[in-house]
Amino acid sequence: MYRIFNKELTVEITAQGAEMKSLKDNSTGVEYLWQGDPKYWKRTSPVLFPLVGNYKNKESIYKGQTYTMSQHGFARDMEFDLVSQTENEIWFSLKDTEETKKVYPFSFCLSVGYRLEGRKVRVLWKVENINEETMYFSIGGHPAFQCPVNGKGEQTDYSICFDTDQMLTSSVIGEGGLLTEKKALYPLENRKMRITKDLFSQDALVIEGNQAHQAALEDPDGKAYVKVDFEAPLFGIWAPKGGEAPFVCIEPWYGRCDRADFDKKLEEREWGNALAPGQVFDASYTITLA
Repeated sequence: MYRIFNKELTVEITAQGAEMKSLKDNSTGVEYLWQGDPKYWKRTSPVLFPLVGNYKNKESIYKGQTYTMSQHGFARDMEFDLVSQTENEIWFSLKDTEETKKVYPFSFCLSVGYRLEGRKVRVLWKVENINEETMYFSIGGHPAFQCPVNGKGEQTDYSICFDTDQMLTSSVIGEGGLLTEKKALYPLENRKMRITKDLFSQDALVIEGNQAHQAALEDPDGKAYVKVDFEAPLFGIWAPKGGEAPFVCIEPWYGRCDRADFDKKLEEREWGNALAPGQVFDASYTITLA
């Protein structure tokens, strides 16, 4: 376990998956990140690469060959190498192996960084294409935040606030974790969406097409206690079905699951990313505590 800190915050990250495991306020000792109880969900903030969501039938096709990969890709279960560490910034890297080549046909270098800036944690990604051909991939974040936080109220007393007052449209996930043709509409009241017991009854909300670039969790008093800002063109909001899990995920994505009628061609995936040989994809998102 690695640790970075400043006057305001302390963050802990594990080399497995380069996954953030703790996000604490130094002055109060309050933990804001879900702690990974397998009763609900064993992870805390996995990095999703080179797949966000599911391939159709867990398969993709590239140059006539079929590759099988599980949901959200393999990076979250692999050991990263520590590249550098200072008091308030840390970087890890992951490169392809013989095993990854069996499920994903490209050579790559994935770098994941965490940088503290006051009461902000900036999560940074770099994907380098070290092939002699275009590389296709998706990448996303999956941070889970305590909700309720610090034992305050019930989850149904909480809301999600966005940087828009327009109705949000979510694509609906169906059988096999694939997108259907159905849409769900979520009117906002004063930019807010109330968290209800059945909000995630159809799995994650999949908000596509730059509908919002900020989502914040608000406590029962209407105070935003954690905010996520991102440039990603789509994002997910998720908690396990049933309304019992005491956390909510806000997930910036560059990519998503396949549609149920998709033909599995890797280079044609919606919201996928194409990276030219030798080029580097840079992206980030920011978590801010109140």
